[in-house]
Order: sequence, then C-alpha cells, then structure tokens
Amino acid sequence: MKKAILYLNQFFGQIGGEDVADYAPEIREGLVGPAMALDKALGDDVKVTHTIICGDNFMGSRKDEAVETILGFLNDLEFDIFFAGPAFRAGRYGAACGHICKAVKEKFGVPVITSMNDENPGVEMFSKEMYIFKGGKSAAAMRKDTKAMADFAKKLLNGEELLSAAEEGYYGRGIRHQKWLNPPVPATDRVIDMLLKKINGEEFVSELPIPELDLVPIASAIKDLSKAKIALATTGGIVPVDNPDRIQSASATRWGKYNISNLDHLPGGVYKTIHAGFDPAAADANPDVIVPLDALRTYEKEGRIGSVHDYFYTTVGTGTTQGEAARMGREMVEDMKSAGVDAVILTST
Repeated sequence: MKKAILYLNQFFGQIGGEDVADYAPEIREGLVGPAMALDKALGDDVKVTHTIICGDNFMGSRKDEAVETILGFLNDLEFDIFFAGPAFRAGRYGAACGHICKAVKEKFGVPVITSMNDENPGVEMFSKEMYIFKGGKSAAAMRKDTKAMADFAKKLLNGEELLSAAEEGYYGRGIRHQKWLNPPVPATDRVIDMLLKKINGEEFVSELPIPELDLVPIASAIKDLSKAKIALATTGGIVPVDNPDRIQSASATRWGKYNISNLDHLPGGVYKTIHAGFDPAAADANPDVIVPLDALRTYEKEGRIGSVHDYFYTTVGTGTTQGEAARMGREMVEDMKSAGVDAVILTST
C-alpha cells in the first residue's frame, strides 16, 4: 500500500483561527480534518498516515524554522506522495503550501500536490515548481478540490499516462512535451483549421497560448504641481493603533482612510503597522517611513505642491489577491476623485 502525508494550516487542522496563526508545526499520526476526505478519495491503495499542522503566521514569519522542523518530522517516515491544502483563496495558506511542498520535493524526491484558486498569490509563486490544481474560492469546494488532487495522485502512483495540464486540471508548469497525434494531423492542416474557426467566430484552442497582460496606461504628467492636491496611499498597513477598520494583517480584503488634516507627521504610538510581512519596529517607531506625510508637508509649505489631501488611504499587500487589490484600488480612486485629488503617491514596504 502507498502512503501519503497531508499538510494543513491551523484552521483546517482544527486548532483555531487567526488568534492561533502563530501555532508551531506539529505532526499527528492519522487523519485530521480534510485528511479524512483525502484518505477516502484516494481509495484502498493509498493511505494518509500522518497530518502536519502549522500556523500561517508561523510559516510566514519563521519560514526557515518551520520548514526545517517539518522536514525533521518526515526524516524517519516512509511516504510515497505529499499533499498540502487545498488553500482556496487564502494567500498565506497558499504560500505556506507552496513553500513546504517545494522543500519536501527537493529533499525527498516524492511527488507533491496542492490546490489553490487562481486568485491565490501562491499560484504565481509556485506553479512552475509543482502540481497546483485549480481550486475553488472557499472551503465550499473542499470535496471537489480534494477529489481532483486524489484522482491525479492515483494516476501518478500507478504510472498511468498523464494528460496535459489543462486536461488534468492543474496550472501549467511551462514544461513542453512532444506529442504524437493519433491519427496524425499535419501542422498546416491544424493551423488552417484554427484560422477558419477564428474567421467564423467559432471556438478553438491555440497550440501556443499567449498570456494576457493587465497593463495600466501611464497617466499624463501634471503640468503644475504647485496647484495639485496630492494624496498618500500605502500597502504598508499603517493604521491608527486600534485598527478601527479591522484591516487584516495579510490577505487583506479591507482598506481604510484616516484624517490627517491637522497633522504634520504620523506619530508613533498613535499610528502603527499591522503588516505581517516585515519587521514592524521601524514603522511603529516612525510611521512616516512608510507614509511620508512629514516630507509632503514640507513640500506643501515650500509651495512645491498645492496641498496634501485631508485623508491617507491604507491596506496590506502581503498575500492579498490580485482581484481584491484591484477592487480596493478602484474604490480608493473613486473616493479620491470625488475629493478632487490630482495625484496619489503609493508607498509600500
């Protein structure tokens, strides 16, 4: 019988939510949470023997320690395949699944499989490194996503013929294979067939897909900065110390705007960063290093710019999906435009 191991975060490992996201890695013999569904989907020939659990924040902030600990758990175990997730749209979870799968693959040479939604940043980070199946947006897709991973794992372990990434359901890894069609069709016939379908408005699949690029046109230059109203925005997570809008420290879906009309700078102790992706010490001591209100006020007093907008805008970038980032950006811009803002300075970390 083949043996499998599954990695989960603290939530799906039934430890708890954000309050225990710093949970240190542990390994349990047997099935925890989604491991039961995976074990059932794998059938009688493959058994999930252990479940590994690690908090998303622990893996995010102490990755090397987490990976080393988990690899240590695996040293004395026999296993034929390693799973992680599914991670759905959870950015930190997706990154964690990618990091541990990559490390396990490199050290033990076994197949590794995970699953993420296309909005998960882990897809872009790790799709070239491993099999990442196209997953749902939330845990509502758990059964479907788990079955997809299990079905492919059985094909791998049984040495069956594997189809293309699109046909199997995982993200392309950029690996090209020579394929012989049966019956054979010359390239000239294939390309003419595609051309005719395109002319007639019919669906066709290109043999050389070109990725779509989301390009934003460069805005026109401001002719006279001395009359312009400038806004400040950041993905560095600077907020009032009580974080009134409850913006998440990673995988953000919320943003806030805060009044700075009576401030010449952002004082530490009044403002702080909630960003989980960097050491907060410098930003907490002097939030102006992330949101340079002090410098912009100087320009305002010197007449280099017309004015500083009364509010600054903030969210967190780490693990935030492209879709959520685009939505929050559009909402911020609409608010700025309604206030007559001419330009915005966007800072990060």
